[in-house]
Amino acid sequence: MSFKDYQSVHELLCETINKYPNQPAYRWFDSNGKPDSVTWKEFGEQVKAVSKSLIALGLKKGDKVNIISYTCYKWVLTDMATMSIGGITVGIYQSNLPKDCSYIINHSDAVVVFVEDQTQLAKLMEIRDEIPLIRKVVLFNGESHGNDWVLSFGDFLKLGKDVPDSDVEKMAADIKPQDFAGIVYTSGTTGVPKGAVLTHDNITFTAQSVFKSAPFKEREEMFMFLPLAHIFARTCSYAAILTGNRTTFARSINTLLEDFKLAAPHWFVSVPRIFEKIHTKVISGVESKGGITEKIFRWACRIGGEVSNCKIYKIPIPLSINIKYMIARKVVFSKIHEALGGNVKWCISGAAPLNPEIARFFHAAGLLILEGIGMTENTSFSNVNRIDSYDFGVVGQPGVGIQHKIADDGEVLIRGRNVMKEYYKMPEATASTFTEDGWLRTGDIGEIDKNNVLKITGRKKELIITSGGKNVAPASIEGLIATSKYINQVCVIGDRRNYLSAIVTLDEQNIKDYAADNKINYSDYESLLKHDSIIKLINEEVAKKNKELPSFETVKKITIVPEFTIENKMMTPTFKIKKNVIMDNYKDYIENMYS
Repeated sequence: MSFKDYQSVHELLCETINKYPNQPAYRWFDSNGKPDSVTWKEFGEQVKAVSKSLIALGLKKGDKVNIISYTCYKWVLTDMATMSIGGITVGIYQSNLPKDCSYIINHSDAVVVFVEDQTQLAKLMEIRDEIPLIRKVVLFNGESHGNDWVLSFGDFLKLGKDVPDSDVEKMAADIKPQDFAGIVYTSGTTGVPKGAVLTHDNITFTAQSVFKSAPFKEREEMFMFLPLAHIFARTCSYAAILTGNRTTFARSINTLLEDFKLAAPHWFVSVPRIFEKIHTKVISGVESKGGITEKIFRWACRIGGEVSNCKIYKIPIPLSINIKYMIARKVVFSKIHEALGGNVKWCISGAAPLNPEIARFFHAAGLLILEGIGMTENTSFSNVNRIDSYDFGVVGQPGVGIQHKIADDGEVLIRGRNVMKEYYKMPEATASTFTEDGWLRTGDIGEIDKNNVLKITGRKKELIITSGGKNVAPASIEGLIATSKYINQVCVIGDRRNYLSAIVTLDEQNIKDYAADNKINYSDYESLLKHDSIIKLINEEVAKKNKELPSFETVKKITIVPEFTIENKMMTPTFKIKKNVIMDNYKDYIENMYS
């Protein structure tokens, strides 16, 4: 299938503006749910205005622009304006701590930072002396209050009023397909963020591959609530631009269900955690009512499951089952569809594995979740199930124009124009991420069946991916928690889970001293580990350490166990803990922490 060789992301945008000038492009809501929106033509004009103001600030081709904000219209606007004049967008999660922001700002060599509000601005004020390259900080929302270093968005736009259109056009024309468009930072197993360099060709190719792999249609709506600092959300946003679909933004993750009803989208992308929450809410609501309500629900799920199987295996649905299913949809499943706005035809789940049972539940309810996979290094897209060929527990065939294969050690390898150029300023890390013949190492272990469908069976490294799609390097968290004088060893758990937990061992002498000081009676050390006062102490210690971590890296629950030793095979001779052995030995305890 042919691909268009765009010169830049700007050219892709201009093509959509020319094709759909007066059609809706973006929509958002104020705190009261009142909508505002722009057409593609209006969006193009605003992109030009922001580009002019960036030029007025002295932005040159190759300069980096940071954005620290929750997903919103101005995030996309700033991103497109930056790339349209050859600048490079570098997103930062709004949940990052000041020290994390400082590292990315400095490592990326950014010169301008856009922040969402005063909360994000406060982080930069705390580290101002550490980020000397930053010329200006621009607030999406709020006023500068006389701070010369800070501009309100309105004052920022005024800067570019005297910049001629020709300056923007000249800089846009100077962009080449292999020029940097964005640097997306991702954590490795060492915890040191690595900046994956994505080119204009990476983005325009991947947008086309996504478009050719999924059932997009003109004049449809996409709902966006995932963080745009994550390339998964941005890739879907670029695909929506290519399609000409309008994107509606959620106000916040806390207003998601209300915003679904306001947006009434035809499709959306999500991480598994959202589907898990909806599933949990539905099931708990039904079980709390019990009686006839629960019986009808179980009946509807059984009928839906039969229909789901017929669709998967492409066999005719018996008339009697189809009639029952129509009743089930009207009486039971319609409520789920209404909660999502009533128009959803399909959705994509990515960034972390989706529990197949949850996918089957939604499919039985008439909502198809197409699970896919990608990583920052391949513009967050390599494989996805198709609308006419799908199953659960697999991530589908490779995207159009993308190749995959399995290495001798079982690792999944990817090749295509979606693959990053390099890790920014990390040549050794770049070299180790590719095979000698140029295939990207994904770190996933998988299998490819006779239909070229990929199934992921494990992770090659210890990097944790939560069900919310967050990449977490456990080593730094374990090291932080172990700085408590009462805690000896830590094994953080959370891969494919909705939060982190930990198996911990204690410093025997310090715990015994604490027991003596607080007059805690116990028969032996093992019984002391189970004492309510000790459990409370350790939970308080972990809570203190959690304050030094962003929310998605905090440990929510802990289980205290005896020490890991060489003798019990939970430690290597070089005193490294064996995580697989620990998790297998304490699997019941781990399940209890997630029950």
